[in-house]
Amino acid sequence: MKIQENISLKNYNTFGIDTIAKRFVIVSTLTELQNLIKTEKDLFLIGGGSNMLLTKNIDKLVVLLNLKGIIVNDTKKDEVFVTAEAGENWHDFVQWCISQNYGGLENLSLIPGNVGTSPIQNIGAYGVEIKDTFQQLEAIEIETGALKIFTKNQCNFGYRNSVFKNELKGKYIIVNVTFKLTKNNHNFNISYGAIKEFLKNSTHPTLQEIAKAVISIRESKLPDPKIIGNSGSFFKNPVILISEFQKLQEKYPEIPHYIVSNTEVKIPAGWLIEKSGFKGERFGETGVHEKQALVLVNYGNATGKEVYELAQKIQETIKSIFNIDLEIEVNII
Repeated sequence: MKIQENISLKNYNTFGIDTIAKRFVIVSTLTELQNLIKTEKDLFLIGGGSNMLLTKNIDKLVVLLNLKGIIVNDTKKDEVFVTAEAGENWHDFVQWCISQNYGGLENLSLIPGNVGTSPIQNIGAYGVEIKDTFQQLEAIEIETGALKIFTKNQCNFGYRNSVFKNELKGKYIIVNVTFKLTKNNHNFNISYGAIKEFLKNSTHPTLQEIAKAVISIRESKLPDPKIIGNSGSFFKNPVILISEFQKLQEKYPEIPHYIVSNTEVKIPAGWLIEKSGFKGERFGETGVHEKQALVLVNYGNATGKEVYELAQKIQETIKSIFNIDLEIEVNII
């Protein structure tokens, strides 16, 4: 474990933003991490670098969490508990589970990032969220070095949210996550329109077929960060009161929506952005993706500040047209 100085973070964030870490270290074992926090408390953690926008150089010690390993803890007739270390690539982990016929994560295929950051964001796609299969996680408290277990209730999961984005932000380092998955009687979630259409000729779809459908849908809409810098969905889908939605529906009868509760409706942020004229538009080295308006991109040499300014412009426009506050999903650093 060697601390390096003045390291470019361009290859460590999916936006491909070229900022500098004043000090940088790769941690590959739990012991290394525990030893590190005995002397270093002001840390900036990086996993897969998929859910952040770097707008400045980082003066803190940047720690690349590279903990690896997958363990099957307990297995029963119809369920299994699988623990993955924080540094495991999320998509690779999902595909490994599918290869073992472990169900529950297939709808979350091809989401960028690592396992360790997945609970922070309560990542989700196509009707499934982390909280649906989450069992527990282990995390180190930076201040004391103590290893603590967090249950689902303690994580306080919400829509793209958890306790680690709020009151415990910056206080813990997640080192592994355990999922409760199915072995035989899989409870598939294929109600999402695009998945249902993809599988229309499959009477009894398999985990592999569902994952293939999800991957195909995502690849058709979302740019590959290895080709064009991005962080996936940049904004959260806003949830508004039904009374507010009804007023919008009078003006925009075609507005797509999803009922959240008896009082609330979720509106696709991508539709709002596209309706506002941003889809496919380029602003210097940044812009809005041509196939998915929810994705902001770096065409090669954009700065984080330029991407953030575009995001703010989109927010202001959505507010002025629809009177909806569009919340950023990506962490702005």
